[in-house]
Amino acid sequence: MYNYVVFDVETPNRANNRMSAIGISLIENGKITKEFYSLINPETSFDYFNTVLTGIDEDMVAFSPNFEEIWKEIEPLMNSGILVAHNAPFDMGVLKRCLSSYEIKWKNYVHYLCTVQVGRRFLPNMPHKLNDMCDYYGIELEHHHAGSDAHACAEILLNYEKDGAELNKFIRTYKFE
Repeated sequence: MYNYVVFDVETPNRANNRMSAIGISLIENGKITKEFYSLINPETSFDYFNTVLTGIDEDMVAFSPNFEEIWKEIEPLMNSGILVAHNAPFDMGVLKRCLSSYEIKWKNYVHYLCTVQVGRRFLPNMPHKLNDMCDYYGIELEHHHAGSDAHACAEILLNYEKDGAELNKFIRTYKFE
């Protein structure tokens, strides 16, 4: 059994190279053991679309830590298991671009799982948007709130595992170089 670091990010604009929020749910021994959420000052402009989608605007993050400051707090969590996200290529890409923007050296690569990819193979005859999966499993969701999205994704992963999905078959490698 693996430990999983389930995370979700919100972004301030279409560049998707900065975060305005991050949520993390840590799964250890088949249970959610720790959760983390923070707004992040992206030190860049917000697009109207992203503000409407997430409810986060420049005023809300004005006194929040920037990514470099929050990274010091979350790096130990991010190192504690296989990374997981719903539509992981998006969240992994934002993480990679944030690390690069702040010239933070982390790992050359990480192992990760995407709950969308698992779902498409494990439950092929249904939609796999986060809200659809939450409806299917009866999981409460405040969509586009990073903390709620990360928690929901963790619950989905635990349901996949409980229902017999062989998650180790879906572990991939993401390069940060």
